[in-house]
Amino acid sequence: MLDRDVRTWTVLLSGSARVGSFSEALDCFRRMQNECVLPNKFTLSCVLKCCSGLYELRMGKGVHGWIVTSGIGLDVALENSILDLYVKCEAFDYAKKLFELMEDRDNVSWNIMVGAYLQIGEVERSLDLFERLPEKGVVSWNTIVDGLMKNGLQGTALELLYRMISSGHVFNKVTFCIAFNLASSLSNVELGRQIHGLVLTFGVQDDRFIRNSLIDMYCKCGEMEKAHVLFRKISGEFLRTRNSKISCEAEIVSWSSMISGYVRNGEYEDAFKTFSSMVREQVWVSKFSLTSIVSACANAGILELGRQMHAYITKVGHKVDAHLSSSLIDMYAKCGSLDDAWIIFKQTDNPNVVQWTSMISGCALHGQGREAVRLFEYMMKKGVTPNEVTFIGVLTACSHAGMLEEGCDYFRLMEEAYGIMPRFEHFACMVDLYGRAGRLNEAKEFIYNNRLSHLSAVWRSLLSSCRLHKDFSTAKWVSEKLLQLEPFESGPYILLSNMFAAERKWEEAAKIRSLMQQRGVRKHPGQSWIQLKDLVHTFVAGDRSHPQVTEIYSYLDKLIGRLKEIGYSSDVEMVMQDVEEEQGEVLLGHHSEKLALVYGIISTPCGTPIRIMKNLRVCTDCHTFIKRTSQLLGREVIVRDIRRFHHFKHGRCSCGDYW
Repeated sequence: MLDRDVRTWTVLLSGSARVGSFSEALDCFRRMQNECVLPNKFTLSCVLKCCSGLYELRMGKGVHGWIVTSGIGLDVALENSILDLYVKCEAFDYAKKLFELMEDRDNVSWNIMVGAYLQIGEVERSLDLFERLPEKGVVSWNTIVDGLMKNGLQGTALELLYRMISSGHVFNKVTFCIAFNLASSLSNVELGRQIHGLVLTFGVQDDRFIRNSLIDMYCKCGEMEKAHVLFRKISGEFLRTRNSKISCEAEIVSWSSMISGYVRNGEYEDAFKTFSSMVREQVWVSKFSLTSIVSACANAGILELGRQMHAYITKVGHKVDAHLSSSLIDMYAKCGSLDDAWIIFKQTDNPNVVQWTSMISGCALHGQGREAVRLFEYMMKKGVTPNEVTFIGVLTACSHAGMLEEGCDYFRLMEEAYGIMPRFEHFACMVDLYGRAGRLNEAKEFIYNNRLSHLSAVWRSLLSSCRLHKDFSTAKWVSEKLLQLEPFESGPYILLSNMFAAERKWEEAAKIRSLMQQRGVRKHPGQSWIQLKDLVHTFVAGDRSHPQVTEIYSYLDKLIGRLKEIGYSSDVEMVMQDVEEEQGEVLLGHHSEKLALVYGIISTPCGTPIRIMKNLRVCTDCHTFIKRTSQLLGREVIVRDIRRFHHFKHGRCSCGDYW
């Protein structure tokens, strides 16, 4: 073009900005200035938008200065662009001053400032501005409700949402998404159903983004069946319109929501099936979905599937970023392969606090307390600031390694040096630390001095220490505390009953069991599982449903006989007291972890480590049984129970017989 005027340049510049090419738009602006073409208000508004998008505060301030010195009349749209620039670039003092000087303010001006105060956590100022708004439109309501929710004020956000409805404002698409997010954060499925009813009333149920928010809400509220019904409909539509870009994006979000929902609710098998379907239907797999499914592998302890996922990530070319890397470290550690976790960690350049924390926690979980502490010290030396989860990992490590003095130092360091207020997990670690060292009275003092007597987790931790040090009188007292706090949890009843049984106080033990039955409290059934090739084999106590049941029980009986020759004897004192000793031995002999171990022995070559997962804490008899088996057969056995990993080798366990 031979003659390029301000309109031509503005069309080109705004076109680049509209598709997000902010740098190209600013280059265009510079060339325009070189040709001595003066910008108009539309050009400047577009340039300021580009500066906001790139967080180019210096250039934005330069444009503002040029506008002032050039005497260009500022209308409200241009002033809003400048205001938006200062807010997005976090120059809040400039934004406040400009807002105060503005003679004409429209709803956009007010909404920008309401959002700005929410962004910096000045909730009272934002609420005051909102109430002073001359006219509250749907965007204003969306801004305040969403901002309050992000500041952790869900209750206030809910009140304003009801106010919005009662004042007759009609929801738009964004409002529905915010409302579903609010229901999710409150875990309030009834609120979610009410919003769902409004969706049907307004006839916007076919909007894909609203439906995705609805799926996410039901998933986070634990209503997976309802989420699945909606998901089937949206995925069916995708197959008919999969060439549409918008449809594809909505589809990816819905698949990801379903996978993360299944993982969140512990329905790992459904998560794996959904992921397999996603791959089969050739839906693009996002990093969010990959992280969720890797977490499922970690929680279920299925190492082979976790390795397949790692291979899939490499195959499809996803870059292993900090979030995915920490998930893989966590997965390998929780699946019993700490060596693989180390490999991922060592391949990471400049690990962040999440990756350091995953590795520290992994070492602590596997009983490598001193290694975890060494890592923690090295992390601080590198200048990486620990967070509250890091301190849970290092305090757990100190507890497992019996490092009482170091643990106390780290507990003080957490608040004094980093300003992190201890949570109940940190307190439970400290109680465990004192208890493991045999300082049971100090543990009790710690509980009362820190006003923790209402937390059942700290009493459970102390009870484990009482069992370790065979302090039956304290154990009885602690168990009674737990019974007051958790009258319908089976753990305190069983532990207290077993304590009485161990002292052969059968009458007291029977009373506890009777009380448990009267209150309708049932023990959670123990489950153990082992993965061989692509199959997960699950066992319960006395299980006879496995295809190789005859072979398993035959080998188990022979193994028990051989173990007795080297000193093993069944710990019948810890089994129910109302059975004969011989019958008690049979009950203990058929525990789920023993069945899983035997199946692993007869199904794998000698020298192969056997990995077993369990949903409860391993019992003392099974612990002794596996130790003796590792000694007799020279096999390494790795067991993950609900609390930690046990590495059995040459007749020893990494936990030092404390768990």
